Amino acid sequence: MLLLLQYTLIFSSVLILVALGGMFSERSGIINLGLEGIMVFGAMAGAMVMVLLPESTPKAVLIILTLAASAIMGMLASLFIAVACINFKADQTLIGTAVNMLATASVTVIVKAFNTKRSGGTDFSAKLDYVSGHNKFVFNAGKLQLSWFIIVAAVLLVCATVLFYKTKFALRLRACGEHPQAADSVGINVFKMRYAGVLMSGFLAGIGGIIYIAAANSTWHFNYGVAGAGFLALAVMIFGQWKPERIAWAAVLFAIFKSLSNVYMGIGFLSALPITGTVYNMFPYIVSLLVLVFTSGKSRAPKAEGIPYDKGSR
Repeated sequence: MLLLLQYTLIFSSVLILVALGGMFSERSGIINLGLEGIMVFGAMAGAMVMVLLPESTPKAVLIILTLAASAIMGMLASLFIAVACINFKADQTLIGTAVNMLATASVTVIVKAFNTKRSGGTDFSAKLDYVSGHNKFVFNAGKLQLSWFIIVAAVLLVCATVLFYKTKFALRLRACGEHPQAADSVGINVFKMRYAGVLMSGFLAGIGGIIYIAAANSTWHFNYGVAGAGFLALAVMIFGQWKPERIAWAAVLFAIFKSLSNVYMGIGFLSALPITGTVYNMFPYIVSLLVLVFTSGKSRAPKAEGIPYDKGSR
């Protein structure tokens, strides 16, 4: 059961951060369906730092630089969405889908080019698996082995909650997602607030990407992307009603089902059931569909999300 708890904490950290990113974007009025792709870009940047830094790098420095690289790359990837959707008023669903398709393909090409040019012919994915599995990011809490990334996610959750409920910035951001014309009439720059919301989503999703590959997977290859974790985070966001504290509880629920595929063999009554690992892998996505079917009717999304802002409209 300890192993189940460990994996639940790791997966919930990923889902919380990425879902919070989607929340800030949609609260500003921009639907960010590109979270999956942003996670992949953030994962690539963080992985590059992990692989290229020497093994003698202090643990704290490695963690900080890895997170910084992932966050910056996530923001750059989200900037593409922001420019297309805010300035050019492109269809937000199509742009998000395009980012998802672009991410895995482009990152795969970049990693293959890296493998080709790197002296000694070291395989990038193999080196990454070695670094992430070399206890660089873990600490012991009694019998529990935890990742430092879990602490980072917990701190960011607290910061996001305080920001969401206690600041004028968040109030203005939410106003832009509910009624941008009214917000504009009292002097709020809707374009700037929407840029801020999308960039915040990139920041959080980028970090979520590196946590997914460094803490949640024992082995990982870029051509697999993040296996739908970004879309699962969108389901968490909707189930959490675009509110940080509800998103946190929803993420834990989904993470439990996600973790079962990793630990079911170690849980006596589960391993005895005539259920294959493939079925356990499907659990979080089946649960997400069922949850959305039964709760989507009561969901209250921001009124202006997905609608390009036109200053002349009323």
